[in-house]
Amino acid sequence: MVALHDLIMAAVSFELSVWFRYLTYGVPQEFGFLWEGTLIFTAVAAVAFWVFGLYRGIWYYASLSDLTAITKAVTAATLVFLPILFAVNRIGVLPRSALVINWVLLVLLLAAPRFLYRLFKDGNFSSVLERVDDPRVPVLLAGAGDEADTFIREMGRSRQAPYRVVGLLDRDTTRVGRNIRGIGVLGTYADLDRVVGALRTRYLAPQRVILASDRIDGATVQRLLQQATALGMTLARLPRLTELRHHESVGASALAVRPIEIEDLLGRTQRVLDRTPVARFVIGRRVLITGAGGTIGSELVRQIAALGPAKLALVDNSEFNLYRIDLELAEQYAAVTRVAIMADVRDSKRLDSVFAAERPEIVFHAAAMKHVPLAETNPCEAVLTNVGGTLETARAAHACGALAFVLISTDKAVNPSSVMGSTKRIAEAICQALENKDSNNATRFITVRFGNVLGSTGSVVPLFQRQLARGGPLTVTHRDATRYFMTTREAVELVLQAAASEEHANFGKIFVLDMGDPVAIADLARQMIRLAGLAPDKDVRIEYTGLRPGEKVVEEIFHSGEPLTPTKTDGLLLASPRVTDGELLLSQVERLLLMAARGDAAAVLSLISTVVPEYRAAGPEPARGTVPIA
Repeated sequence: MVALHDLIMAAVSFELSVWFRYLTYGVPQEFGFLWEGTLIFTAVAAVAFWVFGLYRGIWYYASLSDLTAITKAVTAATLVFLPILFAVNRIGVLPRSALVINWVLLVLLLAAPRFLYRLFKDGNFSSVLERVDDPRVPVLLAGAGDEADTFIREMGRSRQAPYRVVGLLDRDTTRVGRNIRGIGVLGTYADLDRVVGALRTRYLAPQRVILASDRIDGATVQRLLQQATALGMTLARLPRLTELRHHESVGASALAVRPIEIEDLLGRTQRVLDRTPVARFVIGRRVLITGAGGTIGSELVRQIAALGPAKLALVDNSEFNLYRIDLELAEQYAAVTRVAIMADVRDSKRLDSVFAAERPEIVFHAAAMKHVPLAETNPCEAVLTNVGGTLETARAAHACGALAFVLISTDKAVNPSSVMGSTKRIAEAICQALENKDSNNATRFITVRFGNVLGSTGSVVPLFQRQLARGGPLTVTHRDATRYFMTTREAVELVLQAAASEEHANFGKIFVLDMGDPVAIADLARQMIRLAGLAPDKDVRIEYTGLRPGEKVVEEIFHSGEPLTPTKTDGLLLASPRVTDGELLLSQVERLLLMAARGDAAAVLSLISTVVPEYRAAGPEPARGTVPIA
């Protein structure tokens, strides 16, 4: 039927062009006046149409590609027809200009029915303008805001762009039916199944859903992931606005689509923080960071380097970690003056030497023994590192006249059930004692407490990733286990906000990061399995292994005796300190360190359980005369 239609159009266009040209001469002729020319042209056109694939085109998919093929076929037919007609009758009475009229007329007669048919079927003129051979991946954008507008604009600038946006979803129902740069908002996030089904009927089935908004909550992302997986699509996201802030211009490369990561499923709202006070606090000052090669320490290095310190001193006792962060700093912040120092925070003489040489004005103490089970089996080492290392570093900071000493603490210090948590609680108390010791002290001792950071060394996320790489199973300690999670970047940004904060009128208060809602570890395992494109409990099993020594089912971020108050900074809270006698506490800490240095684990646990009453450890009764942290 398509071939017959095209041949009829070829004959009609030739006859009409000849008739119209003679009509303009004032000597109109009847149809069929040049019937032999009509037959020859129709035959030549039939071959040209076949060569250029017009018969293979389906009218339902008519697009600009078909118009291109029609134009080429008509041009070829006209060029071939001329020499043939010349050989037959030297062109005879055929007006030369009739061929130009015929070219235009035939293109219209072939293209118009195709496009009108598709327009009638789709009811959308934009689909008529699409190219069916478009190599770009069709995608749906979730989020109809500024990010979507930028992405659509960049993808439309070049035919080499990797994606073609075929529709938008948004949480706001009032936006449904509207469009951005001609791309329609087809439904809400809950309408994904219906929208994809409708696009498939138009042969515009998307292959991927891309999150184009920072404001999609974790529960919605989880639902989109499940629906997209069920529909055979993948889920990805655009870079967050916080990740684009360092780009001078936003282009296709800066908008490279990223895989969905576990932090997207947590759905933490991206806080907009005022970095001015942080920059004012850091710029032009000497900064020293212990544990600089660790997860938190290295992120502190990156963010502080970007603020323009006078000098950065990177302190770590791991050669590899120190080398790695020093190399990264050299590559990305070559203009920043820096020094990489191998040192153990437990070595007071080495610390005194380092601090005397560097004279830091700001000290971030991130060095610690953080792995709960290892601290349980090595309590003396945990005490020497977490308690002794904090005390020695804090004293060295005070001795060199540092303006601020910032301790990185943990939610495991609240009602601790582990050696690690209890030693960090003692470290907090040391800073509180030093802060309260002299209200005129030039050094401010600041403690910042928060929960787990995603991807940190020893955390559950890298463990799950390794287990997934082996094909499972994923091991979860307890069915009801929950943890607080935060991205490393957000945690460090808030640590810097706390360090720069002026809200230290009440000495010894602890800054607590707002960690949001706790996350069930079992749910986290299932989501990571889905991110890998697999089905939980079908492709990959989840095994429950029981709590390890020192672990709790539910973590807490503040003690009942530490009422929280908000601060001027979104995401930062202040916990009132539990009052204790600083002098007595420090004397007990010295005894604790002495026992740890001797390797007397039983005595260490006994002293810990008295100094931190919430901590309960098996062993002998606590020694008398110790000072508990009330």
